[in-house]
Order: sequence, then structure tokens, then C-alpha cells
Amino acid sequence: MTKQEGLEERALAFSRKVREFVKLIPRHSIYQEDIKQLVRSSGSVGANYIEANESFSGKDFLYRINICRKEAKESRYWLKCIVAEVDNAQIQVELIQEALELSRIFGKVIQTMRNKKAKRRAPRQIDNR
Repeated sequence: MTKQEGLEERALAFSRKVREFVKLIPRHSIYQEDIKQLVRSSGSVGANYIEANESFSGKDFLYRINICRKEAKESRYWLKCIVAEVDNAQIQVELIQEALELSRIFGKVIQTMRNKKAKRRAPRQIDNR
């Protein structure tokens, strides 16, 4: 499995785990809007990662990866907004941690891409020996 496939599977697993978690929250809950936002943002992480891998340019790739990072951060926010029952608290903590790790991974991808771009633009030193 390539890194690309691994990250795609990880994003998909995150989205599925979020969906399983929200099934545990009572439907009459005051968190209905938070749940909708959480489901959307968690699914968007993987969807935008797939789009990034299908991009036509480095600029488009970077744009999509930025969206992945933003959506992972947003998912973390919505997870923190929901106060889970004691039985579900551990699942919630794990999801918050996974959202943080995904946002860091995408942040590292962004940093690496920007560093590569900067190296290509940097003027080369001429050795006058």
C-alpha cells in the first residue's frame, strides 16, 4: 500500500468512525446542527484528498490539501463541541486525536510542497573559484 492509498484509507476510516459515533448521540439532542456539520466536515477530508490526488497541477493539489487540513480542523472543533455521554467519551477522545493527527499530516504535506517550490525558485550560487 502506498502512502497515498494509506492516507486515503485513513481518511475514510475517520469518516466512518465519526458516523458510528454520531449514531450513539440521542436524536433529540441539542447537538443536531453540530452533528450535521461534523458529518460533512469529516467526509470532506477524504473527498478532498481524493480530489487532490486527481489534480492537474501542483497549485491545485496544494489548494485541495489545504482544504483537507481545514476540514480535519473543523471536524476536531465540532467533536469538541459535542459533550458525549460517559460511555462514548473514549470514542470521542480518539476521534479528536485522529482529527488532530490528520490535520498535522496535511500540514506537513503543505510544508513539504512549499519547501520544494521555494527550492526551485531559489537562485543558484555560482562558484567562482
